[in-house]
Amino acid sequence: MEQLKVVVIGAGMGGLTAALALRQAGHEVAIFDRVPALTAAGAGVSLWSNGVKVLGRLGLGSALAAVGGRMERMCYRSKSGELLTDFSLEPLVTAVGERPYPVTRTDLQRLLLDALGAGKVQLGADCVELEQNGDLATAIFADGRRASGDLVVAADGTHSALRQFVLGHPVARRYVGYVNWNGLVPHASDLPAPDTWTTFVGDHKRVSVMPVGGGRFYFFFDVPLPEGAAADAPQLELTRHFAGWAEPVQTLIRTLDPSRTNRIPIHDVEPLPQLVRGRVALLGDAAHSSAPDLGQGGCQAMEDGWVLAQLLTDHRGKPDVPDALQGYERARHARTSDIVLRARKRSDVTHGKDPLQTAAWYRELASEDGQNIISGIVKTIVGGPL
Repeated sequence: MEQLKVVVIGAGMGGLTAALALRQAGHEVAIFDRVPALTAAGAGVSLWSNGVKVLGRLGLGSALAAVGGRMERMCYRSKSGELLTDFSLEPLVTAVGERPYPVTRTDLQRLLLDALGAGKVQLGADCVELEQNGDLATAIFADGRRASGDLVVAADGTHSALRQFVLGHPVARRYVGYVNWNGLVPHASDLPAPDTWTTFVGDHKRVSVMPVGGGRFYFFFDVPLPEGAAADAPQLELTRHFAGWAEPVQTLIRTLDPSRTNRIPIHDVEPLPQLVRGRVALLGDAAHSSAPDLGQGGCQAMEDGWVLAQLLTDHRGKPDVPDALQGYERARHARTSDIVLRARKRSDVTHGKDPLQTAAWYRELASEDGQNIISGIVKTIVGGPL
């Protein structure tokens, strides 16, 4: 195997996973990010078994188990607190051969950075342009720096500035139709069971708590709102939107730290026609930005990184890199496009785009024994590379 020099733009989950997989495969990797300091974007990640498998192959399975949440069950309740369904996730683990490990973004980022080693990310590097010349691809930064390699991995997130280089034109993000508030709270006796992902549903809204490590829940609230709806203090907004909901929901609103609660209007991006141009490959949210309704954003970025490293490791030499990247596109395009569209469809059902469909979903939950929900999750997981 001939060693490649790889330039990775973006130190999120996808960029760090790709960098680690490539380095472990024997390639030289340089990582750049525009931010002056690395801080996790968002509070938690619903890391399903396909993402866990990638981290396991990279030697991080035990480390992930030590910081991730032990999620044993799923539960849905109505907005009044009435139980709709409650079931074990053990059939899921049995079917796919790995358990999920919801984790805080901070813990996951630290795990990946520790595996890469200190000082591996060059910060304050805002990539504004890419060039290709013969067997080299070059990242050009706002401060005049340049970094060249056999390829560039553009993992610069949902607001990607490099997507346009690959496609030849800008791509607008699409508002999915709802606003999400999320953060972390400690387990407490007046909140749902700490081993259960519990979701309250009603009025086309959702409230969820999901166990992550350290005796905490990752929580989120979803509310359909017009695009550009004015924001207020989190507890004021959530108190208005969830007036009359069950007491655990009220407890969660009172408990959350408003200074550490994220308010995010949810967007996705139409599936892209291509992920690769020459020696440049899009990865993660830059390649396939989806709504979080399948919980697959981070997992798909990790799958990208694993597949890219495998295909580049199988290359015959540096001149063969564009062919290897075309193989990456063929391996990832259909799967990630499907995830984007399925997440959008799930979001529409969950958030009342067609109120009759949403009402039917509520009725289905009341008769659900877990088999249908687990079957859908299994389908998503087993479609991956591992």
